[in-house]
Amino acid sequence: MEKKFIGAGLLSGLVAGIVAFIFARLFIEPQTTKAIDYEEGRSHAEEHLMAAHGGAGGHEHGEVFTRSVQENIGAGVGTIVFALCMGAFFAVAFTILWTYLARHHPDTDGRWVAVALGVLGFVAAFAVPFFAYPANPPAVGDADTIGARSGAYLTITVVSVVAMIAAVVFALWLRPRLGGLTSAVLAAIGYLVVITVAIILLPQFHEVPEPLTDGDRIVFPGFPAAVIGDFRVYVIANQVILWTVLTTVFAAVLGWLGRSGSRSENAVLVETRR
Repeated sequence: MEKKFIGAGLLSGLVAGIVAFIFARLFIEPQTTKAIDYEEGRSHAEEHLMAAHGGAGGHEHGEVFTRSVQENIGAGVGTIVFALCMGAFFAVAFTILWTYLARHHPDTDGRWVAVALGVLGFVAAFAVPFFAYPANPPAVGDADTIGARSGAYLTITVVSVVAMIAAVVFALWLRPRLGGLTSAVLAAIGYLVVITVAIILLPQFHEVPEPLTDGDRIVFPGFPAAVIGDFRVYVIANQVILWTVLTTVFAAVLGWLGRSGSRSENAVLVETRR
């Protein structure tokens, strides 16, 4: 059965990755293109400004891959691989959780367990890290701090996932003593406390490019706020779609496996009676 769960997770991740990529190609990539255009325009403005003050101009760096390859093949492969990994992790987490629940609460519907796991996974792996460090399009952020920003994001993601696992274990441990609702509330409070402390301790980054000026004159505008806002909205929507599709397909496969198992058991009973 564990192999079937892993297979269900990979299938769910594949479908979710394809759907998420289509959405990203239609809505996120245009915002990325606007950000890249801004970055190129600002670079040219900086070069002209330096030349006007007697400085040396910048050097052009050719792209290893064209923009078309990046937004189609690159983004597609990256999105699908990420979704497959999420599907595999989802299946492993479901297998562990379902093993416990099937033993202690045999009447539990596995499909609802999958739905709950999908919600918790979305919150822990995306929503909380995104709240701490919202996604930015290209040209937003200092190249010198990319390592620190990546490390901080990875840290809050790991803390969030580990804290969520601990919260679920804590809630299941308290459930026989205090009931489902009370144990869930206490676990949620504990999770929020850990996340709040982590966000306070981690560094913050505010690096949206300001207008480029030559003394008192603006020679190039700051980064468009509308592009940042639209980019972040579409990133959130993309992740909602990915996790919703992954969870829905996984729950549907569980339902099919349950019906298939029931038919097999009925067939065995019929043959036994004969």
